[in-house]
Amino acid sequence: MINLLNLRIIFSVAMFLIMVNIGGFHINHADAAELSAEEIVNHANYSSYYQGKDGRAQVKMTITDKQNNSRSRKMTILRQDITDSDNLKNNAYRSAQQFYVYFHRPSDVSKMVFMVLKYLDKDDDRWLYLPALDLVKRIAASDKRTSFIGSDFLYEDVSGRLLEDDNHQLLEVSKNYYKLKHTPKDPQKVEFAYFETYIHKISFLPIQAVYYDDSGQKIRTIVATKIKTIQDFPTVMQSTAINHLTGSKTVMDYISVEYNVGLPKNIFSERYLRNVPKKYLR
Repeated sequence: MINLLNLRIIFSVAMFLIMVNIGGFHINHADAAELSAEEIVNHANYSSYYQGKDGRAQVKMTITDKQNNSRSRKMTILRQDITDSDNLKNNAYRSAQQFYVYFHRPSDVSKMVFMVLKYLDKDDDRWLYLPALDLVKRIAASDKRTSFIGSDFLYEDVSGRLLEDDNHQLLEVSKNYYKLKHTPKDPQKVEFAYFETYIHKISFLPIQAVYYDDSGQKIRTIVATKIKTIQDFPTVMQSTAINHLTGSKTVMDYISVEYNVGLPKNIFSERYLRNVPKKYLR
């Protein structure tokens, strides 16, 4: 089991790395006291999921159980925003999106594809292509809060959670961070009672998110442990998810990240689940 001391060490390292890597980055925002919880969450959602009109990342995922046994996965993640606006910065959280995740290794998941069409006014469309069976499987909306390919991240962590699904409360403003509490509007749809986030005041990246059950016990923690500015966008280059119920953890290392790649819209379709767009996956 990951203990509190280890969490504090991880969080402290994250804070140091963030200040080193994005110290020169600046956004012209209103004074901290003038920002509401909703405005902070909107900015954070933009920084997490909407920087650039599209993006590509090469990712290595390492999953470690409580016995310290590890296994890894390598994948390419493609993302595209669906919007008619050239200026996404203020309204990007209102944009629909498309995600395409292609698995390179190991052999048991090689050539597997996870694809999401994320909507704002209805449940997402989600597909999983299983090459061993040559089977395209639709993933039900209720499966968003289940494990992402056996890791401690969930499917919803990859594509993001709709802001309208939670009530947001600003708990504290410190020198460098906003602390917020998020309570689900429909608790029957999720496994947590609420979660708290620390959001960096300059980059607006969520640095830590902790999920709690009804008794106030921690269920899961996600920490951004490495940040780098890429193409003027502050970018998470490493994140760690810890499952407090099982004692396992998953580290996602972003080996390379690119923005504004110019991805064609048609690759986010069922046709390309079997016939992968190799040009964009290298």
